[in-house]
Amino acid sequence: MAYKGKYSPKNIKKYVGNPRDITYRSLWERRFMVYCDTSPNVLRWASEEVVIPYIHPEGRKRRYYPDFYAEIKTDNGIKEYIIEIKPKKQVGPPKKKNLYESKTWAINKAKWEAARSYCGQRNWEFLILTEDHIL
Repeated sequence: MAYKGKYSPKNIKKYVGNPRDITYRSLWERRFMVYCDTSPNVLRWASEEVVIPYIHPEGRKRRYYPDFYAEIKTDNGIKEYIIEIKPKKQVGPPKKKNLYESKTWAINKAKWEAARSYCGQRNWEFLILTEDHIL
């Protein structure tokens, strides 16, 4: 699902970062932005504003910009999340062993391990949402 555009939030005060520079790269991301912008339980949110260092499978230090940060009011208080939006077919090892998909999986795995560690140090939670969660 490739679709790119700019999002203009209705509730600018909830957005962490520059509200005039919010880009979505899929309709799933856009749908999640609308949810964050309009849900009363989402207190603050950001898109690609958090930077997480990670080690690329080839050994180089890189930076990972997860899709979303969200501060959400729950029944147990306020919880902070780092959220990645991905098609379901990309959240596990590739079924067909081709070089591109294997490389993409290795990179995503490295990013997500770094994100889990980053979140763990802050008492946040890392989530990967797919079309099953967004539609």
